[in-house]
This record gives sequence, structure tokens and C-alpha cells, in this order.
Amino acid sequence: MASIFSKIAAGEIPSYKIAENEDYYAFLDINPLKKGHTLVIPKQEVDYIFDLNAETLGGLHVFAQKIAKAIDKTIPCKRVAVVVLGLEVPHAHIHLIPMDSESDIRFSNPKLKLTKQEFTEIAQAISKNI
Repeated sequence: MASIFSKIAAGEIPSYKIAENEDYYAFLDINPLKKGHTLVIPKQEVDYIFDLNAETLGGLHVFAQKIAKAIDKTIPCKRVAVVVLGLEVPHAHIHLIPMDSESDIRFSNPKLKLTKQEFTEIAQAISKNI
């Protein structure tokens, strides 16, 4: 059975898409730690990020770099953090999180509650900066 992320990348489940190409997909996390919190996935469904072949893993990071630079242009922050946890969904993914301090990327922090309009506006703004 396909993971929720595979269904999102295939368009079977709606998402706030930032960007995609034939191999990778970036979309806003619907339970964000900060505005602009984005997930970047390979379209190839592999559970553990270090089980990806070298070409796919490298391509994922290059794709994520473009997204991170767009987030940095769009969302006021000191840096865009890169976090790989990978336990909650069995599909390799990278979290890109705008941060001003390390405490901003604690996954135990309360998640933001944003409206559909806020998510849409953030996604469109980041996309325009790619």
C-alpha cells in the first residue's frame, strides 16, 4: 500500500505544493512548527532515507537546497534547518524549517494552526522565490 506521501505526490491527496519535478516533491507540512515548514520527498517510495541509492539521495538534497533558499527569501529567519526524523511516515523525507533558534525545531513544540488561506499564501510565496 502506498504511503500518504506517495499519495500526496501522485495528487491523490491534496497538498500545499511548493515545487516538483519528475523525481521529487516539496509541500508544506500541515502540522508546522513554523510558517514555511516544508517537507521534501523523493517520489520513489523508500522508508529509510539512507536506503535510497546515492543518486536519489544526492538529488533529494540538491532539490531541497533550492526549496530552502526559496524559504529563506520568503520567511524571515536566521536559517532554514534541515531535519531528518523519518519515524512517523514510512517514506524518506526531509523537513525544512525556518528557524531563529534551536528551540524552533523541537518537534515537541506546539504545532501552528493555520487556515487554508494562510497555507495557500505561504506555498505560493515560497514557490515564486524558487
